[in-house]
Amino acid sequence: MFSKILIANRGEIAVRVIRACRDLDVISVAVYSEADKQALHAQIADEAVCIGPAQAKDSYLNADNLIEAALGAGAQAIHPGYGFLSENADFAQKCEENGLVFIGPHPDVIRKLGDKASAKEMAKRAGVPLTPGSDGVLKDVLDAAQWAEKIGYPVMIKASAGGGGKGIRVVECAGDLEAAFRSASAEAEANFGDGRLYMEKLIRHPRHVEVQIMADAFGNVIHLFDRDCSVQRRHQKLIEEAPAPFLSDKVRKKMCSCAVSLAKEAGYLGAGTVEFLVDDEQNFYFCEMNTRIQVEHPVTEMVTGVDLVALQLRAAAGEMLGVKQKDISLQGTAMECRINAENPNAGFAPCPGTIASMHLAGGIGVRVDCAVYPGYTIPPYYDSMIGKLIVHGNAREETLSRMKRAMSEMLFEGVETSVDYQLSILLSDAFAAGKYHTDSIENGDFFR
Repeated sequence: MFSKILIANRGEIAVRVIRACRDLDVISVAVYSEADKQALHAQIADEAVCIGPAQAKDSYLNADNLIEAALGAGAQAIHPGYGFLSENADFAQKCEENGLVFIGPHPDVIRKLGDKASAKEMAKRAGVPLTPGSDGVLKDVLDAAQWAEKIGYPVMIKASAGGGGKGIRVVECAGDLEAAFRSASAEAEANFGDGRLYMEKLIRHPRHVEVQIMADAFGNVIHLFDRDCSVQRRHQKLIEEAPAPFLSDKVRKKMCSCAVSLAKEAGYLGAGTVEFLVDDEQNFYFCEMNTRIQVEHPVTEMVTGVDLVALQLRAAAGEMLGVKQKDISLQGTAMECRINAENPNAGFAPCPGTIASMHLAGGIGVRVDCAVYPGYTIPPYYDSMIGKLIVHGNAREETLSRMKRAMSEMLFEGVETSVDYQLSILLSDAFAAGKYHTDSIENGDFFR
């Protein structure tokens, strides 16, 4: 095991990794921007290093500064968390070139899985079902038009190097294709520096289900079952639960097996998530693979009893996982609500500011992963998520009851949050019945 690692992130995920380090007797080194000097992760780590000005491009996205900080602190490895540089193959490569272990898969694996077209090819070789779509990257608008006719409208054009809902357009008919193609390509170029696109058949009102996998350097790959992440607003997840409440055991087993097969085909190392779209008949199709720890990883921890971050560290340190597939079983159900400093009544505008006071939920089956405290000023430069509320129960009905109780206890004064909005979703008939999909918020299904 490493003796010291640097955490190249901020907020609740940095706090989460620090706690895993403490459990393993590993010294943690936090990094912080000038705007984050008073942030919780910078306060509780064993060591903390300032890496630049407030803007993320000058600090948390500055690979040279991060590596310099790690080398200066005597760290042996860098944990990237999620977001920022967590799926940046060049950063992972630079870590290796400087004698630092990147806690994640090999740079070449990140590149191949990060490119949607090559990821689909890898999934195809692994026998994972694919959504009908283009054979690789689209050459131009004419090529896109030919594929759309072959696939059949409606279709989706998607950024090959995309993520977070960027560079995606739904095209209902041929007349809309050219404008959508150029718009998606421009957005992809602006966000990822890569304007390439590919095309898939649009699956109406799908469920978004993902499978957590973990792999070590000895060829051992296990899955830790599935999560339903279908409650989304503009492709951003709000509520997740494990396991997916609608999925049959037969389909779940097949989906998990496909995720493991893809990880083996990729030569994967560490924590990863294979994401699928599922239609009304429980046919599932490969969407993408995230080569990092996910925001929603706690729901999997709650239903399996496995510390995923600790396993990440062990795998990166060259140790065997120490847990076999037969040891992993589902233990009840879990839900997670992401708490954002946003105003739902003002178009979900971010609400930076000072937290005058706060109260976090407690009680049996409740976990809060939080990055704020009373008197803390939320800076305006970063993602608006300030914490996550996670609950566990023996069955979904009990878990939902606990989540509603816990959400009603979450109080923040001084800033607006998404708590009341999410509580209204939890109280809806649609959520209680588990009858929702990725378009449910836009369709108003929770507020009828």
